[in-house]
Amino acid sequence: MNSVFSPSSLLPLSPPLHQNPIFHLHSHSSLHHHFSSIHFLYNHSHQFPSISLSPSHNPRPRVTASSPPEGTVAVVNFEDLMEKDWSFLENSSSDEKEFNQKTDRIISSGEIRENSRVLVSIGAESFVDRVVESSPSCQLLVVHESLFTLACIKEMYDKVNCWQGELIYVPEKWSNFDVVFLYFLPGLPFLLGQVFEALAQRCLPGARIVISHPQGREVLEQQRQKFPDVIVSNLPDKVTIEKAVSHLSFELVDFVDEPDFYLAVLKFIG
Repeated sequence: MNSVFSPSSLLPLSPPLHQNPIFHLHSHSSLHHHFSSIHFLYNHSHQFPSISLSPSHNPRPRVTASSPPEGTVAVVNFEDLMEKDWSFLENSSSDEKEFNQKTDRIISSGEIRENSRVLVSIGAESFVDRVVESSPSCQLLVVHESLFTLACIKEMYDKVNCWQGELIYVPEKWSNFDVVFLYFLPGLPFLLGQVFEALAQRCLPGARIVISHPQGREVLEQQRQKFPDVIVSNLPDKVTIEKAVSHLSFELVDFVDEPDFYLAVLKFIG
């Protein structure tokens, strides 16, 4: 389990960072380039981390850390933090208006209400933008493998919680969701049943789970050819979804599987 507040796969940090995360990011020309250092600054009384991202000019693989005095500063230096390329999630359609209409249809399927607790898994930055714009009062958590994507989102929206790691390992403190957007399910390295078993433990009765691809299977297959290391599963057909949730309290309430648009909406009965 990797947290954006504690990248444990690279280096264990102390003290733990899984409490009330807040980011303060320094701007750079592009947060999708390599960065040489990430600084975690601890407030002794609240343990709120602050992150500073510095661009790397000497890409050599090295990870170092300094041991701070108690309650002060921990610094992790990454001279070449490599990531998968998730940039294809952003709109590549020639018809921006149509793409935005499809995105809005996906969001409206979640039926977000005032103060809804919303989870977005592997969401494009543009998708998060539209969720925030359409539902500014929702309590939003974005879960993503990409530290840089999360950093960009956090830089734009300080009130949005961000967590780096796999969906099924999201800490229990982030639970009781009203809406879950599985924006790019084919990027999750888990069986569909595993995903829904995890969500069943984290959703409120009546919660809506929205699986989507705004450009459908045709574009997904094109993306798979270019990014085989990122796309590790498929968009499930209706029978596969129903089989995966047959022993769980989910009901399939909407399903659209067209060549240029995919949408599956489930309701958690609880």
